[in-house]
Amino acid sequence: MTTHLATERSGRRGGRSARNPVGRAGYVFVSGYVLLLLAFGVLPTCYAVWLALSNSRNQLVGLGNFTRTFTDYRFGPAFLHIGLYLVVWLASLMILVVLLSLMLHGRMRRTSTTLRFLFYLPGALAGVASVLLFLILLDPAASPVGWLLKSFGWNTLAQVNAPGHLPVLFTVIAFWTGAGGWIVVMYGALNSIPDEILEAARIDGASTLQIALRIQIPMITKWIAYMLILAFAAGTQLFVEPQLVSLASWGMIPDSWSPNQLSYQYAFQAGDFNGAAALSVDLLILGLACAALVVFRTGLFDRDEG
Repeated sequence: MTTHLATERSGRRGGRSARNPVGRAGYVFVSGYVLLLLAFGVLPTCYAVWLALSNSRNQLVGLGNFTRTFTDYRFGPAFLHIGLYLVVWLASLMILVVLLSLMLHGRMRRTSTTLRFLFYLPGALAGVASVLLFLILLDPAASPVGWLLKSFGWNTLAQVNAPGHLPVLFTVIAFWTGAGGWIVVMYGALNSIPDEILEAARIDGASTLQIALRIQIPMITKWIAYMLILAFAAGTQLFVEPQLVSLASWGMIPDSWSPNQLSYQYAFQAGDFNGAAALSVDLLILGLACAALVVFRTGLFDRDEG
């Protein structure tokens, strides 16, 4: 009996040692990402936190930079603008991406490959190119859909780019450039649902709407939560769109419309890198708070049982 146990233990050790090269290979593959994360993620973040807590003479000032930027008259409007944009952007993203993914997965499977490619294609364009494209499309004098814009009473680019229209306009641009990738991701998540479950629901008499609401959407909730976290983080960093629209509107839109623009003004117009870092840390805290809320409310990292 003792000999048998010793043999079994030595066999396990041999199995572990045989598997060690595979484990080491995994660490090698991950090491590249870890190094890039440290170089371009963790270290810059730590440096930004240090700048936010110090002054130009590298003296600690605590929350002084945060207080100073918070009392800036541009702080409130900038965060209000980005808040309105995030409400419109996240609501439209979640509803339309999930709806289009369900349509591709259901009634439109024969053409889903082509449509997924067409949805994803605009994301290949750089952000600046997409904004310039939309500046042309939104100019009633040059746009091929100028007749549609004029039907709303918008006869000039300034009327189209009115401050009250900006959250919706930026949402349209963001959806054009970013939603296609998420449609592909959600389509893949829907494909992970076993066909037996869907077939059983159909046999029980469930309609397409009931299957979507009670089976498909609940089973891809974690993917939707993941999309929400990344879309929120990207939305708070809005910069290119308002910056170019501000230039195209000849100053009708403030150059501090978004917090990122305000941070840019602090850093490169006023030379106040400490104030700019404080605004960046504000956005970081906001993004982490949203991510934590979504993770704990949806159980994003909980293991699926069974």
